[in-house]
Amino acid sequence: MNQQKPRKTKYALKNIAILSGIGFEMGAIIFLAAKGGIWLDQYYQTEKRIFTAIATMIGVAIAIYVVLLQLKRVKY
Repeated sequence: MNQQKPRKTKYALKNIAILSGIGFEMGAIIFLAAKGGIWLDQYYQTEKRIFTAIATMIGVAIAIYVVLLQLKRVKY
């Protein structure tokens, strides 16, 4: 009969904790960047919402960077 190797559960809880916060962090970073862009558009009274678009793209880039850093910490 074949015996299966036991799964490594040493890092399971730590990995779950790291991965569970990724969605919340991404959403928070992008939301705050967009709110900052909206504030800049209102402050400078722009009509085309340029600052909102730029800040949101920067927020997405930062969120992806943060996710990649966290995925490096996940151990198998």
